[in-house]
Amino acid sequence: MTIEVSHPSIASATAPLQAPARFYDVLALATSVAPWSPAVVAAIEIAALWNSNVTGCYVPGNLRDQRALEDEPTVLSLLIDKDDDCLADASAFQAFARSRGATHASWMVTRTAIAPTLRKLGAWHDLAVLERDMVEQTRIFDILGEAMLSSRVPCLVLPPNWNRPLSFERIVVAWNGSIESTRAMHHALPLLLLAKSVTLIDGHIRTAHSGDMGVIEPDPMVYLMHHGITVKMHYLDVAAEKAGEALLQKAREAHADLLVMGGYGHSRIRQRVLGGATRHVMAHAGIPVFMQH
Repeated sequence: MTIEVSHPSIASATAPLQAPARFYDVLALATSVAPWSPAVVAAIEIAALWNSNVTGCYVPGNLRDQRALEDEPTVLSLLIDKDDDCLADASAFQAFARSRGATHASWMVTRTAIAPTLRKLGAWHDLAVLERDMVEQTRIFDILGEAMLSSRVPCLVLPPNWNRPLSFERIVVAWNGSIESTRAMHHALPLLLLAKSVTLIDGHIRTAHSGDMGVIEPDPMVYLMHHGITVKMHYLDVAAEKAGEALLQKAREAHADLLVMGGYGHSRIRQRVLGGATRHVMAHAGIPVFMQH
């Protein structure tokens, strides 16, 4: 069931609050240099919006299907490559970034798997850009899922064979009352402020006793309006196993350029949390997805 509601009085009665205005440091996990991979191009596009720092980190092909090992050396100790090829790539990357409006650019090569790379470098960045097809289709959840689950950095996941400029004119935000979906909505504010149309899909199941045993959570629509974002709202009431499919359908109906959603649910055990809407969206989304655990 879908219900559309609007609250014009809220927008007029509240003044915009201070919101995160930009992504200061953007990371791209790169899969190619010549030509530059989609994640590199997208990260530069985002950095150019705010004259932010952009880091390109090349992940060699033999490491992209490698699971993380607990006894691996730290990533930062492995991100030093003095080969002539790396130096040439760094110069080429900086020139490419400057040509597209990003003047602060750095390049590195990792010597370890995607998960520890993203975990270490993600701590230094506000946003990471990944390509869903940087790993085999059958390894999306084992590799990329594990990486996003352990890193906690907001990730912009590009669909396979992405070759278009990014657009943030129409954004759909999925919220289901979870901490993860709230984090995603909050950290996506710089992009939401750029949008001409924001649709909030509220799939939170409320009961008569909601809040009785804990803190009463804010209304996500009021939250966005407090930040000066005009919102169209839909309530989504479908069976849990249909949530991902229904969410992507709503994104198509809204002609969305971007979907914002939380990552994984209530457990940190990967085998238990890589299911439901997250799994479906990661496997089938045809637009970029802003996702955070």
